[in-house]
Amino acid sequence: MNLFSLNRKQLLDRRTCLRGLGASLALPLLETMGWAEVVKGKAAVKPPVRLGFMYMPHGVIMDQFWPATAESFLTAPPPALESLRPVLNQCLLMKGISGIPIAPFNGAPHALELSTWLTAQLPDARQRNRINIAISADQIAANYVGALTALPSLELATMPQTHKENQEGLNEGYYSHCSFRSATQAVPAEINPRSVLNRLFNQDAAGAGKAGDSKTNALDQSMLDLVIGGAKELRRKLPQDDQHKLDEYLDSVRAVERRIAAIEYRQKEAALEKAGVSSSKRKASDSPPIEIKIPVGDKRSEYMQVMCDLNVLAFQTDTTRVSTYIGSTPNGVSYPELGFKDEHHSQTHHNNQAEKVGKVAAITAFNISQFAYMVKKMASLREGDGTLLDNCIMMWGSGLEDGNKHSRENLPFIIAGKGGGSINTGRFLTETKGNQGDLLTTLLACAGVPLDRPIGIATKQITEMKANGA
Repeated sequence: MNLFSLNRKQLLDRRTCLRGLGASLALPLLETMGWAEVVKGKAAVKPPVRLGFMYMPHGVIMDQFWPATAESFLTAPPPALESLRPVLNQCLLMKGISGIPIAPFNGAPHALELSTWLTAQLPDARQRNRINIAISADQIAANYVGALTALPSLELATMPQTHKENQEGLNEGYYSHCSFRSATQAVPAEINPRSVLNRLFNQDAAGAGKAGDSKTNALDQSMLDLVIGGAKELRRKLPQDDQHKLDEYLDSVRAVERRIAAIEYRQKEAALEKAGVSSSKRKASDSPPIEIKIPVGDKRSEYMQVMCDLNVLAFQTDTTRVSTYIGSTPNGVSYPELGFKDEHHSQTHHNNQAEKVGKVAAITAFNISQFAYMVKKMASLREGDGTLLDNCIMMWGSGLEDGNKHSRENLPFIIAGKGGGSINTGRFLTETKGNQGDLLTTLLACAGVPLDRPIGIATKQITEMKANGA
């Protein structure tokens, strides 16, 4: 167990972890901690800016997404944004951000809505059957700040990245990837919550055993007990405020573990029920356990919220400063939790039919509510002189404006978090002039990431979104 001595005159290194049996648990920022990159002899710097992206395909129902006026944004938000009401003063909306024109790939709107979202660039038309696009904004950021954290970046998804289609002869990988380490290398996303938590616990994947092997599973209960138990000695040496913060953090780790364990338990129950085996003491008249699968289980929100919790945990512990979360990918996604089984894509071609429009609006509100769940949790966590959200830039958005027409002139984006004071939030900018490359370039600048060239089709930074218009 790696425990450490501490006195009031000494800062804990920001990289300090609790360790046990090959697993390690990073700690949140405590008053008695300094960031890993603080130079000896100099004053401690403020917490770093984290950068996160969360995606939904197929656009929005515009009159239910955009506020009626700039003045009504905070007091009477549209239905799609209602879940964000408690934190709207920490959000920024901008109307007028255009997407990248997709000619000569006009027949491939869904192959390009996700793959161009963080690259702001089209694939190479001469090599359509191979990945050849551009490094994405998240990976540009990871290249700059990744050396300061255990994980350079964290890529998450709700569903497997296995969509099979080749619009305009384009490689199928364009449908389900938004992160690209280089022009020719897509970054896979993790869909298994337990695997993500294992990564955050710094379990060596090469040394891990098979699933279910408690001798090598970093999240075996006895191992988790050992790692968290090691906090007791540290706790006694911390001031009272840090003791409270440590207790709150460890409780959240336990809560995430319990939620993941509950999902796995119900999956086992459902599998046994299918095999005709009664696996619990429930009454025979009870409904069988809900079978939850990624990506179309009846409780899709539960998976998404666990993934959001893991994202928060990764940022809170400074395990990474860059993340992407693909909430769903184009085509084939349904939301039975909302009371209907129609696929998202089919409903977006609604031709203004009220029932279909209502379903698309419900799907949009649902996805934004998962984003709201994450940023509200960030807003509740103290960090430094403010909150975790104060030190984050979280972007939710879609690669289409309107799924019915596949339009891209006015892409929906929500920015949450002040970026360490670099972004002026609590506003709806009604006439923003810029494209998605401009937006990405500006966000990286606000996160302190230097760029040697604009991202994709960018031609400028959107200065009106910055604090003090800088």
